[in-house]
Amino acid sequence: MRNRQDLVMTVGQTEGDLRGDDDKVIQAGIEYLHRLGGGTLEVLPGVYNLRNAIYLRPNITLRGSGEETILRKVGSVVTALARDSDWFEYGVQVADTKGFVPAGGIMLRSKTGPGDWQFDVLRATVTAIEGNVIFLDRLTKENFWLEKDATAATIFPILTAENVDDVAVEDIVLDGNRDENEHINGNFAGGVFIQHCNRWSFRNVASRNYNGDGFSFQVCDDIQFLNCKAINNADLGFHPGSGSQRPVFQKCLSLGNSQGIFFCWSVSDGLAENCVLSENRMYGISIGHRDTDNIIRQCTIERNGQVGILFREEANEFRSGSRNKIENCIIRDNGIKEQGIGIDIKGKIRDIAIHNTRFENTEDKNQNIGIRIGGEAERIMLQGNTFENCPVQIKNLRSGKD
Repeated sequence: MRNRQDLVMTVGQTEGDLRGDDDKVIQAGIEYLHRLGGGTLEVLPGVYNLRNAIYLRPNITLRGSGEETILRKVGSVVTALARDSDWFEYGVQVADTKGFVPAGGIMLRSKTGPGDWQFDVLRATVTAIEGNVIFLDRLTKENFWLEKDATAATIFPILTAENVDDVAVEDIVLDGNRDENEHINGNFAGGVFIQHCNRWSFRNVASRNYNGDGFSFQVCDDIQFLNCKAINNADLGFHPGSGSQRPVFQKCLSLGNSQGIFFCWSVSDGLAENCVLSENRMYGISIGHRDTDNIIRQCTIERNGQVGILFREEANEFRSGSRNKIENCIIRDNGIKEQGIGIDIKGKIRDIAIHNTRFENTEDKNQNIGIRIGGEAERIMLQGNTFENCPVQIKNLRSGKD
């Protein structure tokens, strides 16, 4: 009798230990289990409409009922701030409070530059609304000033956490309701958005239709995905974010996003195996800034809009995505007509191995170049690769080299 047995609770719309059809009932179950040190929350079939993110806690398993359990984000609204808010306040004054509700999610943003990633951001929960003042559950922590186009919006991830370890998410669909939501960069939100979290596993989880990234995890180690799907998200399907070590993607599908898997900055010792990266608008896989020692194995990378696998050009050798290996993959029909490239290796990159990979250009004749090697690349090791109907099998831009 010395082994702990975790509690299993159920949430449902017409049955279960807790009943409801929104984020609050799911969050209530998570908090109850958290008080006990962890456990499993089973979410019974139904569409659960979320006005706020689900915040995961340590040692929690969140398990749905497969495709019959859908967590769906409600439509978003955005309003300008009506006065400056400084970094030490618990509320903001806005032009219009319509669409904001107590207990709902809120995101404050003010611009720090022209890019869609250049914002100061606060993710919070509305605690009260009085007139045109929205009160928050936490301090603003940044200055949200009118001169920086400060706004408040009902934008939030579907699943989120920060500094939370040892979580499992299984058998569930996350629907971002893309057509009714404003776009948000994946450094701030996503279907899944976690920061400084370790040892998470996702099994049979679909993240679809989010107006941003499908799965985004920043500075997170040992995040594993098995049989997961990122479908029709506005930006990145899977976004292993800066500093994340040992991510694993096995038997996953990334379809119809802007990029399939985007290795951000300093993502190392990762594995993508038996995955399909297909019909993404730009790249199947993108590798760049200090993304080293990753393996792409037995993946099918096909019909992506520009390049199958891109090694991004970085400022110098140290920042380049070196020491990566691609093996036993199928790379076909990437790019637009007669201009596509299977693998494009750019910059001062070193020690890239491409072994036993098949490059195919079928009837659409898009992927005319199998492998393009940039002029500053060194030690590119090619072995056992085959090329079918590729007018240019290997385009080597290095001076004096084959």
